Amino acid sequence: MRVAVIGGGAAGQLAAIKAAEHGHAVTLFEQNEKLGKKLFITGKGRCNLTNACDRDGFFRHVVKNPRFLYSAYANFDSAAIIDLIETAGVPVKVERGQRAFPASDKSSDILKALERTVRNRGVDVRLNTRVAEVLSSGEFVTGVRVGETVEPFDAVILATGGLSYPSTGSTGDGLRFARALGHTVTPLFGSLIPLETEEPWCESLSGLTLKNVTLTAYTQKGKEVYSELGEMLFTHFGVSGPLVLSASALLAEQPEGAILSIDLKPGLSEEQLDARLLRDLAANAKKTFGGALYGLLPQRLLGVVLETAGVDASAPAGNCSKAQRRALVETLKGLKLHVKGARPVAEAIVTRGGVKVSEVNPSTMESKKIKNLYFAGEMLDVDAFTGGFNLQIAWSTGALAGSSIPTEVS
Repeated sequence: MRVAVIGGGAAGQLAAIKAAEHGHAVTLFEQNEKLGKKLFITGKGRCNLTNACDRDGFFRHVVKNPRFLYSAYANFDSAAIIDLIETAGVPVKVERGQRAFPASDKSSDILKALERTVRNRGVDVRLNTRVAEVLSSGEFVTGVRVGETVEPFDAVILATGGLSYPSTGSTGDGLRFARALGHTVTPLFGSLIPLETEEPWCESLSGLTLKNVTLTAYTQKGKEVYSELGEMLFTHFGVSGPLVLSASALLAEQPEGAILSIDLKPGLSEEQLDARLLRDLAANAKKTFGGALYGLLPQRLLGVVLETAGVDASAPAGNCSKAQRRALVETLKGLKLHVKGARPVAEAIVTRGGVKVSEVNPSTMESKKIKNLYFAGEMLDVDAFTGGFNLQIAWSTGALAGSSIPTEVS
């Protein structure tokens, strides 16, 4: 079979590798000057290629349509991608949270390993080549159009990504092709994305990282959807960092009006925190509130907490009332932020939404509408939390699509 794979990212390269291993003549089309451009920037340039947790752990971290991925993950799991990368000559290490990285901490090593494997399988790699259209007879895929040239193919795998990081090539071409071929594309949102907040004081804290805090997220209707201990960051527009990105995955479709609550002292109960405040204020009774509580929080944040609690930072600490301590405890255990909205989808780590999974066979990744048309990766309406899970979705769906193409035209 002559197979076209459109998109040279994680999903596309795995699809090309597996299709070639099954004896097909594979052409991989990539509009960029090199393969895996988005892969290069993942994991802050280290490439968090997967998460080495067990099957149940993986599916606990898939936010949208996890059941759709059962067959794909069973066919090609985290151990499989680690084995493929190590067989290609790049040792892999597993760090905190079961996150897997190249031992060298260089994403470029993953890119080189994948490209070596793609080319060793005999795949015809076409860089700087943008497919303009996927052609069909109405029932079957018949080929692709590149510029004014029509090239016949027996099967096509679409793996062009979503809308996040468009500079890496995720410009929505594949979603446009899917629509043109009769598929439903669900509404598209940014997921794993920074959030803009109403509070103007966030800008004054821009660049401040909080570690070992608990972030709890509530929907506009007050339903708690997320609560986790970890790290977050204040920005000029609101908040970001690991906790915020994960919370955004559960608020992705309607972040407006959501409330974030930060427990700045999760290791202390309200009673313990009140006792500490009482002790610090008594020991520094002749100082101001700001001076007496100097060691409690970073200075910029302490000012915000005192103001939010309605406590005058310049007032004498010795004059602290029980009501003021109560207000401080409540603020420290639940500093509130009101979400104005998410940042633009182009800034998201992944795209929520895509080809409707009910229109795709989960056992093969083949379209239920057009024979020999397959989907893989971020184009599909599936996504997960951070930690290597979204890349594993790309590997698994790409591998299954490439492995499922029949040996003869049906």
